[in-house]
Amino acid sequence: MSSNKAARRARFDAVFHSIRDELIEHWRKEGLPNEALIWYQKNLEYNVPGGKLNRGMSVVDTTEILKGQPLTEEEYVQAAILGWCVELLQAYFLVADDIMDASITRRSQPCWYLADAPAVTAPSAAPAYTGASITSQGFKHPAVGMIAINDAFMLSSAIFYLLKSHFRSLPCYIDLVELFHDITYKTEMGQLVDLVTAPEGVVDLARFSLERHRTIVIYKTAYYSFHLPVALAMHLSNIPEAYNVQVPEGIKNIKPYDIALSILIPLGEYFQVQDDFLDFSETPEALGKVGTDIVDNKCSWCVNTVMGLCTPEQRAILDRNYGRKGDLEAGTEGADTEKKAHGQDGEAGGLCEKRVKELYEAVGLRKVYAEYEAGMYKRLNQLIDTIPEEGIIVDAKGQKVEGHRGLKRQVFRSFLAKIYGRSK
Repeated sequence: MSSNKAARRARFDAVFHSIRDELIEHWRKEGLPNEALIWYQKNLEYNVPGGKLNRGMSVVDTTEILKGQPLTEEEYVQAAILGWCVELLQAYFLVADDIMDASITRRSQPCWYLADAPAVTAPSAAPAYTGASITSQGFKHPAVGMIAINDAFMLSSAIFYLLKSHFRSLPCYIDLVELFHDITYKTEMGQLVDLVTAPEGVVDLARFSLERHRTIVIYKTAYYSFHLPVALAMHLSNIPEAYNVQVPEGIKNIKPYDIALSILIPLGEYFQVQDDFLDFSETPEALGKVGTDIVDNKCSWCVNTVMGLCTPEQRAILDRNYGRKGDLEAGTEGADTEKKAHGQDGEAGGLCEKRVKELYEAVGLRKVYAEYEAGMYKRLNQLIDTIPEEGIIVDAKGQKVEGHRGLKRQVFRSFLAKIYGRSK
């Protein structure tokens, strides 16, 4: 199983190498200087392929499920390119997000804006682009810095170059373009809501609520992480906006994109609530990272849920300790000095965080989460079961339509199986 997973990853990675070279070659033919090509290649290689790639590979998996058979090489490459477009979008968001949050590391390496910059001060010394990977010899300090803002824009723009290059002749081209524009706009609004809910340096739990958390999760995460990969695969598989299914009760009109959205958005909510809970409940060893939602003043499901369960006395403890990176509660002597000493990105593990976690335990947050997860699993399966698969697809007159594909439950069951009960 693990070897099969590795082979799938390797095949998907190979498509990235192809589109990376295509993007660089485009600018080489435009006559751009070598140091710009080197910088752009490093931007692509550093920021795009390093994650789990679940979003991108989901496009391939979903396309295969919808087509009901192994993909041809051409079909695979098309689906994989769309998958890498999703990963480019993810990279664009993360590069920008790390700057806004003043983050230090991403995927166990310095954030891009803190990474060593390509050597552009001596163009004559810059190696010519050959299509191969550039070695670290072409890079030196200082860091990339605020050029990372432009680099983020270029990651986003690469999506539309690739769409035009590979899909312009397909009937679904404009649907793909509009989908990326729409999802990007929604995600950027989600980021804005997140930023204004917990401004840098301001801890005010009165700004938080489960409804606000839900809004942030839907717009910042669910649309691009869950809806986008499936909708791309549906368009690539020529799933129409609506079709009719002949069932025992008669002809039923199906709107597959609406159905998919109604399942994928709550699925994305569930995924983020999991993330929030694991940030509190799991050890760094099990999680693979240090959970920092409490000290970073995140509008998390955990704190919003606890605010609805705690007593006034417990709420006072929460107000004094949440979002603080040291040992001294808000309002105590020396707290402001300690806050400055720790800075805005202090490490987790102080007494303030410990008090908050103890409060989470005291109100029974683990039990509440277990009930939430069981309820969401049941609800999502019920939603998936509403997708009609048993009938035949017919036209408005009830005549069978040959070669027409409809939505399949397995698309959503595969997503749910990947995340249900996860521990990291």
